[in-house]
Amino acid sequence: MAISVLVINCGSSSIKYALISERREDRIYGLAENLGAADARIKGITVGGEALELSIPYADHAKALETLLERLANYNPQAIGHRVVHGGNITQAERLTQQTIDRIRDAIPLAPLHNPANLIGIEATMSLFPQLPQVAVFDTAFHQTMPEHAYRYAIPQFLYTEHQVRRYGFHGTSHAYVTERASELAGQKNQGGWLSAHLGNGSSTCAVWNGQSIDTSMGLTPLEGVVMGTRSGDVDPSLHLFLANNLGWDIQKIDNMLNKESGLLGLSGLSNDMRTLVEASEKGHEDATLAIEVFCYRLAKSLSALSCGLPRLDGLVFTGGIGENSAYVREKTLAYLPHFGLQFSKENNDTLARGTEGRIDAGTGPQIWVIPTDEEGRIAKETRQVLAQIA
Repeated sequence: MAISVLVINCGSSSIKYALISERREDRIYGLAENLGAADARIKGITVGGEALELSIPYADHAKALETLLERLANYNPQAIGHRVVHGGNITQAERLTQQTIDRIRDAIPLAPLHNPANLIGIEATMSLFPQLPQVAVFDTAFHQTMPEHAYRYAIPQFLYTEHQVRRYGFHGTSHAYVTERASELAGQKNQGGWLSAHLGNGSSTCAVWNGQSIDTSMGLTPLEGVVMGTRSGDVDPSLHLFLANNLGWDIQKIDNMLNKESGLLGLSGLSNDMRTLVEASEKGHEDATLAIEVFCYRLAKSLSALSCGLPRLDGLVFTGGIGENSAYVREKTLAYLPHFGLQFSKENNDTLARGTEGRIDAGTGPQIWVIPTDEEGRIAKETRQVLAQIA
């Protein structure tokens, strides 16, 4: 019998949680959001699908976690799995020990917004549930199978050997889950070559061969790669110097602009939400139309580039909030990839509603899947695997 795992995912201003047992329909899950603000709250689903909404004004991470964990203690979780964004060169999920915690802390310079929040979650749960085994599941671990020619930057060697400057990749749990699921649905679990597009406010692509990450679009940080909600993705590295010399911007202002004011928001001047942009585009908003076009073109360009790492292409998977829900983005992106031999079915694509798993190809050529991601389920699975190995 699968043990019940409490999954904790601490972000910079929110906490996602899920209590995952053997049956998916028994899952308890939710989100603590707007932490530190007057409207901080917990919203979720409890046993039997009953809605939960709880106001926690000005609660910080620690207070929100304390409130959450007290409510969930009655359900007797048997282990806790933590999403940790950056694990440096850690290659797999690990049971939390002081040494592992120290390594997460050492990786803070590589993920200054995320790892400190992840550590808050770890410290809170270890204090409230000291008797439970706890596991860290790293966004970066899945990509540690990338070959050196894929993860090294063409910069002086000492920056890699002494300061660990290299490409790490992120969204590993999502890419791992959807490509494993797609290959399973295709009848060859963890076999063949798959491209994965995780599309949301944060977006990335990945090439997977026989269940292992071969290459991915994000790099040292989650800023590299495709266009995202507020992140620019790839830009000329000399943009920093240009802005400093011509506008007098300091490095922090430039970094803030690239991470929080760019992407779909920066291009459209309207929103980082793809739904809003599609509606505006249909009403003639030219900048919204351009933002969507750039997003889809850069996405297709990234998928094409990553295909170089695959001996064979068996299929392509769309996931994440945009990937799962925007038939328009999927169709527009695939239109840029005619040379892949993809046989797109507009009818299948248009019928896939929110949260629906299905194929959007015509039945020949490489398969095209839409698969709702389950990062929490993947974290629970890896947590159980770690505990089984040390039992």
